Amino acid sequence: MFRINDNFTKLPASYLFSEVARRVNAYAESHPGADIIRMGIGDVTRPLCQAAVDALHKAVDDEASGETFHGYGPEQGYSFLAEKIARYDYRKRGIEIDIDEIFVGDGAKSDTGNIGDILSTANRVAVTDPVYPVYVDTNVMGGRAGDLGADGRWSEIEYLPCTAENGFVPALPVNNPDVIYLCYPNNPTGTTLTRSQLKVWVDYCREHGALLLFDAAYEAFIREEDVPHSIYEIEGAREVAIEFRSFSKTAGFTGIRLGYTVVPKELKGLDDKGNKVALNGLWRRRQTTKFNGASYLTQRAAEALYTEEGQRQVKETIDYYLENARILREGLAEAGYETVGGINSPYIWLKTPGTMTSWEFFDYLLDRYHIVGTPGSGFGPSGEGYFRLTAFNTHENTRRCIERLGATDRK
Repeated sequence: MFRINDNFTKLPASYLFSEVARRVNAYAESHPGADIIRMGIGDVTRPLCQAAVDALHKAVDDEASGETFHGYGPEQGYSFLAEKIARYDYRKRGIEIDIDEIFVGDGAKSDTGNIGDILSTANRVAVTDPVYPVYVDTNVMGGRAGDLGADGRWSEIEYLPCTAENGFVPALPVNNPDVIYLCYPNNPTGTTLTRSQLKVWVDYCREHGALLLFDAAYEAFIREEDVPHSIYEIEGAREVAIEFRSFSKTAGFTGIRLGYTVVPKELKGLDDKGNKVALNGLWRRRQTTKFNGASYLTQRAAEALYTEEGQRQVKETIDYYLENARILREGLAEAGYETVGGINSPYIWLKTPGTMTSWEFFDYLLDRYHIVGTPGSGFGPSGEGYFRLTAFNTHENTRRCIERLGATDRK
Protein backbone atom coordinates (compact mmCIF):
# COMPACT_ATOMS: atom_id res chain seq x y z
CA MET A 1 0.00 0.00 0.00
CA PHE A 2 1.17 3.55 -0.67
CA ARG A 3 2.92 5.52 2.08
CA ILE A 4 2.19 9.01 3.35
CA ASN A 5 4.65 11.74 4.32
CA ASP A 6 4.98 10.86 8.02
CA ASN A 7 6.19 14.37 8.81
CA PHE A 8 2.64 15.66 8.43
CA THR A 9 1.49 13.39 11.25
CA LYS A 10 3.97 15.07 13.60
CA LEU A 11 2.18 18.41 13.27
CA PRO A 12 -0.45 19.51 15.79
CA ALA A 13 -3.89 18.71 14.40
CA SER A 14 -4.91 22.34 13.90
CA TYR A 15 -3.13 25.38 12.48
CA LEU A 16 -3.12 28.25 15.00
CA PHE A 17 -5.51 30.55 13.17
CA SER A 18 -7.85 27.69 12.31
CA GLU A 19 -8.08 26.88 16.02
CA VAL A 20 -8.81 30.52 16.86
CA ALA A 21 -11.58 30.56 14.24
CA ARG A 22 -13.01 27.28 15.57
CA ARG A 23 -13.21 28.59 19.14
CA VAL A 24 -14.73 31.90 18.09
CA ASN A 25 -17.35 30.20 15.91
CA ALA A 26 -18.29 27.85 18.75
CA TYR A 27 -18.64 30.79 21.14
CA ALA A 28 -20.73 32.77 18.65
CA GLU A 29 -23.09 29.82 18.18
CA SER A 30 -23.61 29.46 21.93
CA HIS A 31 -23.88 33.24 22.46
CA PRO A 32 -25.90 34.44 19.44
CA GLY A 33 -26.32 37.95 20.83
CA ALA A 34 -22.64 38.59 21.46
CA ASP A 35 -21.18 41.59 19.59
CA ILE A 36 -17.74 40.15 18.85
CA ILE A 37 -14.90 42.45 17.81
CA ARG A 38 -12.28 40.50 15.89
CA MET A 39 -8.75 41.78 16.48
CA GLY A 40 -7.04 38.43 15.94
CA ILE A 41 -6.29 37.04 12.49
CA GLY A 42 -4.48 39.61 10.41
CA ASP A 43 -6.96 39.99 7.57
CA VAL A 44 -7.58 43.53 6.38
CA THR A 45 -10.85 45.47 6.42
CA ARG A 46 -10.14 48.34 4.03
CA PRO A 47 -11.23 47.72 0.43
CA LEU A 48 -8.86 47.65 -2.52
CA CYS A 49 -7.71 51.13 -3.43
CA GLN A 50 -9.44 52.69 -6.41
CA ALA A 51 -6.33 52.58 -8.61
CA ALA A 52 -6.21 48.79 -8.24
CA VAL A 53 -9.96 48.45 -8.81
CA ASP A 54 -9.80 50.50 -12.00
CA ALA A 55 -6.87 48.40 -13.23
CA LEU A 56 -8.78 45.20 -12.47
CA HIS A 57 -11.75 46.39 -14.54
CA LYS A 58 -9.47 47.26 -17.44
CA ALA A 59 -7.71 43.89 -17.17
CA VAL A 60 -11.08 42.10 -17.29
CA ASP A 61 -11.86 44.02 -20.48
CA ASP A 62 -8.48 42.88 -21.86
CA GLU A 63 -9.50 39.27 -21.23
CA ALA A 64 -12.80 39.84 -23.06
CA SER A 65 -11.12 40.67 -26.37
CA GLY A 66 -9.14 38.38 -28.65
CA GLU A 67 -6.65 41.16 -29.37
CA THR A 68 -5.74 41.74 -25.72
CA PHE A 69 -6.50 38.35 -24.16
CA HIS A 70 -3.85 36.84 -21.85
CA GLY A 71 -3.79 33.13 -21.12
CA TYR A 72 -0.90 31.45 -19.36
CA GLY A 73 1.56 34.09 -18.28
CA PRO A 74 5.22 33.76 -17.26
CA GLU A 75 5.38 31.74 -14.05
CA GLN A 76 7.84 34.19 -12.51
CA GLY A 77 5.58 37.16 -13.24
CA TYR A 78 5.01 39.68 -16.00
CA SER A 79 7.88 42.05 -16.73
CA PHE A 80 5.54 45.08 -16.56
CA LEU A 81 5.12 44.44 -12.83
CA ALA A 82 8.68 43.30 -12.12
CA GLU A 83 9.99 46.53 -13.64
CA LYS A 84 7.78 48.60 -11.33
CA ILE A 85 8.86 46.58 -8.29
CA ALA A 86 12.55 46.98 -9.15
CA ARG A 87 12.16 50.71 -9.73
CA TYR A 88 9.92 51.77 -6.85
CA ASP A 89 10.65 49.24 -4.10
CA TYR A 90 14.39 49.03 -4.61
CA ARG A 91 16.12 51.46 -6.96
CA LYS A 92 14.42 54.46 -5.34
CA ARG A 93 16.17 53.33 -2.14
CA GLY A 94 19.52 52.95 -3.89
CA ILE A 95 19.28 49.16 -4.20
CA GLU A 96 20.03 47.53 -7.54
CA ILE A 97 17.71 44.59 -8.22
CA ASP A 98 17.35 43.09 -11.71
CA ILE A 99 13.89 42.09 -12.88
CA ASP A 100 15.02 38.47 -13.35
CA GLU A 101 15.78 38.38 -9.62
CA ILE A 102 12.11 39.13 -8.85
CA PHE A 103 9.61 36.27 -8.74
CA VAL A 104 5.96 37.29 -8.52
CA GLY A 105 3.81 34.79 -6.62
CA ASP A 106 0.47 34.50 -4.87
CA GLY A 107 1.64 35.71 -1.47
CA ALA A 108 4.53 35.74 0.98
CA LYS A 109 3.05 32.85 2.97
CA SER A 110 3.25 30.56 -0.05
CA ASP A 111 6.82 31.47 -0.92
CA THR A 112 8.18 31.31 2.63
CA GLY A 113 6.66 27.86 2.85
CA ASN A 114 7.72 26.65 -0.59
CA ILE A 115 11.30 27.93 -0.50
CA GLY A 116 12.26 24.74 1.34
CA ASP A 117 11.76 22.82 -1.91
CA ILE A 118 15.16 24.01 -3.16
CA LEU A 119 16.98 23.44 0.16
CA SER A 120 18.46 20.21 1.46
CA THR A 121 16.55 18.37 4.17
CA ALA A 122 19.89 18.13 5.99
CA ASN A 123 19.97 21.88 6.64
CA ARG A 124 19.81 22.95 10.26
CA VAL A 125 17.22 25.67 10.87
CA ALA A 126 16.99 28.56 13.34
CA VAL A 127 13.92 30.70 14.00
CA THR A 128 13.17 33.61 16.26
CA ASP A 129 10.78 32.74 19.07
CA PRO A 130 7.93 33.72 18.97
CA VAL A 131 7.66 33.12 15.25
CA TYR A 132 5.17 33.08 12.38
CA PRO A 133 3.99 29.42 12.49
CA VAL A 134 4.47 28.77 8.76
CA TYR A 135 8.26 28.88 9.08
CA VAL A 136 8.30 26.06 11.61
CA ASP A 137 5.41 24.00 10.26
CA THR A 138 6.79 23.82 6.70
CA ASN A 139 10.14 22.65 8.02
CA VAL A 140 8.31 19.96 9.97
CA MET A 141 6.63 18.93 6.70
CA GLY A 142 10.03 18.95 4.99
CA GLY A 143 11.64 16.70 7.59
CA ARG A 144 14.04 19.24 9.09
CA ALA A 145 12.41 19.74 12.49
CA GLY A 146 12.95 16.47 14.33
CA ASP A 147 10.44 15.67 17.06
CA LEU A 148 8.18 17.90 19.13
CA GLY A 149 9.20 18.04 22.78
CA ALA A 150 7.07 18.51 25.86
CA ASP A 151 8.34 22.10 26.03
CA GLY A 152 6.78 22.90 22.64
CA ARG A 153 10.13 22.98 20.83
CA TRP A 154 11.17 20.84 17.87
CA SER A 155 14.36 18.94 18.57
CA GLU A 156 16.23 19.91 15.37
CA ILE A 157 15.23 23.59 15.28
CA GLU A 158 17.21 26.22 17.15
CA TYR A 159 14.95 28.75 18.87
CA LEU A 160 16.19 32.32 19.32
CA PRO A 161 14.06 33.88 22.10
CA CYS A 162 12.68 37.39 21.67
CA THR A 163 11.43 38.42 25.10
CA ALA A 164 11.18 41.45 27.34
CA GLU A 165 14.44 40.36 28.98
CA ASN A 166 16.44 40.90 25.77
CA GLY A 167 14.34 43.80 24.51
CA PHE A 168 12.77 41.51 21.89
CA VAL A 169 16.08 41.47 20.01
CA PRO A 170 17.18 37.89 19.27
CA ALA A 171 20.70 36.78 20.09
CA LEU A 172 22.82 35.19 17.38
CA PRO A 173 22.60 31.39 17.09
CA VAL A 174 25.03 29.16 18.97
CA ASN A 175 24.51 25.93 16.98
CA ASN A 176 25.75 27.20 13.61
CA PRO A 177 22.48 26.78 11.64
CA ASP A 178 22.40 26.64 7.85
CA VAL A 179 19.11 28.53 7.43
CA ILE A 180 17.85 31.43 9.55
CA TYR A 181 14.38 33.01 9.39
CA LEU A 182 13.94 36.67 10.27
CA CYS A 183 10.70 38.68 9.95
CA TYR A 184 10.93 42.46 10.40
CA PRO A 185 8.80 44.38 11.16
CA ASN A 186 8.06 41.32 13.22
CA ASN A 187 4.98 39.17 13.22
CA PRO A 188 3.79 38.69 15.96
CA THR A 189 5.64 41.11 18.27
CA GLY A 190 5.44 44.20 16.04
CA THR A 191 9.05 45.07 16.89
CA THR A 192 11.82 46.08 14.48
CA LEU A 193 15.59 45.91 14.11
CA THR A 194 17.75 48.91 13.24
CA ARG A 195 20.25 49.04 10.43
CA SER A 196 23.17 48.20 12.73
CA GLN A 197 21.24 45.34 14.34
CA LEU A 198 20.43 43.80 10.94
CA LYS A 199 24.05 44.17 9.85
CA VAL A 200 25.01 41.81 12.67
CA TRP A 201 22.85 39.11 11.08
CA VAL A 202 24.13 39.67 7.56
CA ASP A 203 27.72 39.57 8.80
CA TYR A 204 26.99 36.37 10.73
CA CYS A 205 25.53 34.67 7.63
CA ARG A 206 28.48 35.74 5.49
CA GLU A 207 30.94 34.40 8.05
CA HIS A 208 29.13 31.10 8.66
CA GLY A 209 27.79 30.39 5.17
CA ALA A 210 24.19 30.55 6.36
CA LEU A 211 21.13 31.48 4.30
CA LEU A 212 19.00 34.32 5.65
CA LEU A 213 15.29 34.09 4.77
CA PHE A 214 14.02 37.62 5.37
CA ASP A 215 10.26 38.20 5.50
CA ALA A 216 9.59 41.89 4.83
CA ALA A 217 5.83 41.59 4.39
CA TYR A 218 5.19 44.60 6.66
CA GLU A 219 7.90 46.97 5.41
CA ALA A 220 5.34 49.55 4.22
CA PHE A 221 4.42 50.20 7.86
CA ILE A 222 7.93 51.42 8.73
CA ARG A 223 8.01 55.06 9.78
CA GLU A 224 11.29 55.38 11.70
CA GLU A 225 14.39 56.41 9.76
CA ASP A 226 16.86 53.86 11.13
CA VAL A 227 14.69 50.84 10.32
CA PRO A 228 15.58 49.37 6.89
CA HIS A 229 12.79 48.61 4.44
CA SER A 230 14.83 45.87 2.77
CA ILE A 231 17.56 43.51 3.89
CA TYR A 232 19.44 44.56 0.76
CA GLU A 233 20.06 47.96 2.32
CA ILE A 234 22.70 46.10 4.32
CA GLU A 235 26.08 45.62 2.65
CA GLY A 236 26.69 42.03 1.62
CA ALA A 237 23.07 40.91 1.95
CA ARG A 238 22.82 39.94 -1.73
CA GLU A 239 25.30 37.15 -1.03
CA VAL A 240 23.27 35.56 1.77
CA ALA A 241 19.61 36.65 1.77
CA ILE A 242 16.29 35.95 0.07
CA GLU A 243 13.60 38.57 0.65
CA PHE A 244 9.84 38.00 0.69
CA ARG A 245 7.28 40.77 0.14
CA SER A 246 3.49 40.92 0.07
CA PHE A 247 0.73 43.16 -1.27
CA SER A 248 -1.78 41.70 1.20
CA LYS A 249 -1.51 44.08 4.15
CA THR A 250 -0.26 47.10 2.21
CA ALA A 251 -2.90 47.16 -0.52
CA GLY A 252 -5.67 44.86 0.67
CA PHE A 253 -4.75 41.96 -1.61
CA THR A 254 -5.56 39.26 0.97
CA GLY A 255 -8.46 38.12 -1.20
CA ILE A 256 -6.97 38.48 -4.68
CA ARG A 257 -3.50 37.25 -3.60
CA LEU A 258 -0.13 38.62 -4.69
CA GLY A 259 3.40 38.85 -3.38
CA TYR A 260 6.95 38.47 -4.63
CA THR A 261 10.30 36.99 -3.70
CA VAL A 262 13.75 38.35 -4.53
CA VAL A 263 16.54 35.84 -5.12
CA PRO A 264 19.85 37.61 -6.00
CA LYS A 265 22.10 35.96 -8.56
CA GLU A 266 25.09 36.12 -6.21
CA LEU A 267 23.35 33.87 -3.70
CA LYS A 268 24.78 30.34 -3.90
CA GLY A 269 24.62 27.13 -1.91
CA LEU A 270 26.48 23.83 -2.05
CA ASP A 271 25.33 20.64 -3.77
CA ASP A 272 26.20 17.18 -2.46
CA LYS A 273 29.50 17.27 -4.36
CA GLY A 274 30.56 20.56 -2.80
CA ASN A 275 29.92 22.66 -5.92
CA LYS A 276 28.39 26.12 -5.57
CA VAL A 277 24.97 26.44 -7.20
CA ALA A 278 22.97 29.66 -7.72
CA LEU A 279 19.62 29.65 -5.91
CA ASN A 280 18.10 32.01 -8.48
CA GLY A 281 18.10 29.28 -11.13
CA LEU A 282 16.82 26.65 -8.70
CA TRP A 283 13.89 28.81 -7.61
CA ARG A 284 13.09 29.63 -11.23
CA ARG A 285 13.06 25.92 -12.02
CA ARG A 286 10.83 25.21 -9.05
CA GLN A 287 8.36 27.94 -9.93
CA THR A 288 8.13 27.12 -13.61
CA THR A 289 7.44 23.48 -12.72
CA LYS A 290 5.11 23.71 -9.72
CA PHE A 291 3.45 27.14 -10.10
CA ASN A 292 1.35 28.49 -12.95
CA GLY A 293 1.87 32.14 -12.07
CA ALA A 294 -0.27 34.81 -10.47
CA SER A 295 -3.19 35.98 -12.57
CA TYR A 296 -2.85 38.68 -15.22
CA LEU A 297 -5.69 40.59 -13.54
CA THR A 298 -4.01 40.68 -10.14
CA GLN A 299 -0.66 41.71 -11.57
CA ARG A 300 -2.25 44.59 -13.48
CA ALA A 301 -3.89 45.67 -10.22
CA ALA A 302 -0.51 45.61 -8.47
CA GLU A 303 1.11 47.57 -11.30
CA ALA A 304 -1.44 50.35 -10.70
CA LEU A 305 -0.24 50.67 -7.10
CA TYR A 306 2.99 52.16 -8.40
CA THR A 307 1.29 55.10 -10.09
CA GLU A 308 1.27 58.44 -8.28
CA GLU A 309 -2.39 57.98 -7.39
CA GLY A 310 -1.87 54.37 -6.38
CA GLN A 311 1.03 55.28 -4.09
CA ARG A 312 -1.08 57.96 -2.42
CA GLN A 313 -3.98 55.58 -1.88
CA VAL A 314 -1.75 52.83 -0.44
CA LYS A 315 -0.24 55.33 1.99
CA GLU A 316 -3.72 56.35 3.10
CA THR A 317 -4.53 52.72 3.84
CA ILE A 318 -1.30 52.18 5.79
CA ASP A 319 -1.85 55.40 7.74
CA TYR A 320 -5.36 54.23 8.59
CA TYR A 321 -4.08 51.01 10.13
CA LEU A 322 -1.22 52.77 11.91
CA GLU A 323 -3.78 55.09 13.50
CA ASN A 324 -5.57 51.99 14.77
CA ALA A 325 -2.26 50.74 16.13
CA ARG A 326 -1.76 54.03 17.97
CA ILE A 327 -5.26 53.82 19.48
CA LEU A 328 -4.55 50.28 20.65
CA ARG A 329 -1.05 51.02 21.92
CA GLU A 330 -2.00 54.12 23.90
CA GLY A 331 -5.34 52.75 25.09
CA LEU A 332 -3.80 49.52 26.34
CA ALA A 333 -1.08 51.44 28.17
CA GLU A 334 -3.76 53.58 29.83
CA ALA A 335 -5.57 50.40 30.85
CA GLY A 336 -2.38 49.15 32.51
CA TYR A 337 -1.15 46.62 29.95
CA GLU A 338 2.52 46.21 29.01
CA THR A 339 2.91 46.33 25.22
CA VAL A 340 5.44 46.56 22.40
CA GLY A 341 4.97 47.10 18.67
CA GLY A 342 2.39 49.22 16.89
CA ILE A 343 4.82 51.93 15.76
CA ASN A 344 6.33 50.48 12.57
CA SER A 345 3.87 47.62 12.49
CA PRO A 346 0.16 46.74 12.58
CA TYR A 347 0.69 44.36 15.50
CA ILE A 348 0.47 44.99 19.24
CA TRP A 349 2.15 42.41 21.49
CA LEU A 350 0.88 42.61 25.06
CA LYS A 351 1.76 40.86 28.30
CA THR A 352 -1.12 38.88 29.75
CA PRO A 353 -2.21 39.99 33.24
CA GLY A 354 -0.78 38.23 36.27
CA THR A 355 -0.20 34.53 35.74
CA MET A 356 -2.77 34.07 32.96
CA THR A 357 -1.65 31.84 30.11
CA SER A 358 -2.15 33.01 26.55
CA TRP A 359 -5.19 30.78 25.98
CA GLU A 360 -6.67 31.69 29.36
CA PHE A 361 -6.45 35.34 28.37
CA PHE A 362 -8.02 34.49 24.99
CA ASP A 363 -11.02 32.95 26.77
CA TYR A 364 -11.15 35.84 29.26
CA LEU A 365 -11.26 38.52 26.53
CA LEU A 366 -13.79 36.60 24.47
CA ASP A 367 -16.13 35.80 27.32
CA ARG A 368 -15.94 39.06 29.27
CA TYR A 369 -15.37 41.67 26.54
CA HIS A 370 -16.30 39.80 23.33
CA ILE A 371 -12.88 40.66 21.90
CA VAL A 372 -10.87 38.21 19.81
CA GLY A 373 -7.08 38.21 19.67
CA THR A 374 -4.38 35.60 19.08
CA PRO A 375 -2.72 33.67 21.93
CA GLY A 376 1.02 34.27 21.98
CA SER A 377 1.79 30.63 22.77
CA GLY A 378 0.58 29.75 19.28
CA PHE A 379 3.66 31.52 17.92
CA GLY A 380 6.13 29.46 19.94
CA PRO A 381 7.27 28.72 23.50
CA SER A 382 8.49 32.27 24.16
CA GLY A 383 5.04 33.55 23.21
CA GLU A 384 3.47 32.05 26.31
CA GLY A 385 2.13 34.79 28.58
CA TYR A 386 1.70 37.16 25.63
CA PHE A 387 -1.13 38.05 23.26
CA ARG A 388 -1.34 39.61 19.80
CA LEU A 389 -3.88 42.21 18.70
CA THR A 390 -3.97 43.56 15.16
CA ALA A 391 -4.76 46.99 13.76
CA PHE A 392 -6.64 45.57 10.77
CA ASN A 393 -10.11 46.62 11.85
CA THR A 394 -12.10 49.83 11.51
CA HIS A 395 -11.43 52.93 13.60
CA GLU A 396 -14.84 52.46 15.17
CA ASN A 397 -14.23 48.86 16.25
CA THR A 398 -10.72 49.66 17.43
CA ARG A 399 -12.04 52.42 19.69
CA ARG A 400 -14.82 50.16 20.94
CA CYS A 401 -12.24 47.51 21.75
CA ILE A 402 -10.30 49.95 23.92
CA GLU A 403 -13.45 51.29 25.54
CA ARG A 404 -14.44 47.76 26.55
CA LEU A 405 -11.03 47.26 28.13
CA GLY A 406 -11.59 50.33 30.31
CA ALA A 407 -9.61 53.02 28.54
CA THR A 408 -10.88 55.55 26.02
CA ASP A 409 -8.79 57.07 23.27
CA ARG A 410 -8.36 60.71 24.36
CA LYS A 411 -7.09 62.22 21.11
